[in-house]
Amino acid sequence: MKIKECMCLDVCYCNKDASVNEVAKLMNQRHIGCIPVCDENKNIEGIITDRDIVLRCVACDKDVNTTPAKDIMTCNVCYCEANGDISEAMNLMTDLQIRRIPVVENDKIVGMLTIGDIAKDKNNIGAKAVSDTFEGICNCNKNNAE
Repeated sequence: MKIKECMCLDVCYCNKDASVNEVAKLMNQRHIGCIPVCDENKNIEGIITDRDIVLRCVACDKDVNTTPAKDIMTCNVCYCEANGDISEAMNLMTDLQIRRIPVVENDKIVGMLTIGDIAKDKNNIGAKAVSDTFEGICNCNKNNAE
């Protein structure tokens, strides 16, 4: 199965100069936990998660109204290709322990793939594969192995 068959097409993004407050409001309005940061050509420059806002802004006493996205975003963003196989994306998510991954086509953001998207399509992917991916992301077996 191709990633583009499972991903969310309704992706929103911000630019690197958007305030953290603007990013947080966008997350709230869209009921999402991360926002890709893109340039005017839709090239990914970074990504901000709700956790980034808490740990890199609020906990550091930065002003959410004046701190730009570029100051708290993760710069080395892992992404997958829309025409890639879903199993490759699941392996990447497991290896990096991430629940969300931007999807690109011709170097432009075209969607997001989340563990929720994968779980919704478990009939095509397989419940065991979805479960294994979720366990890997959570690193659930770490305590059992020690």
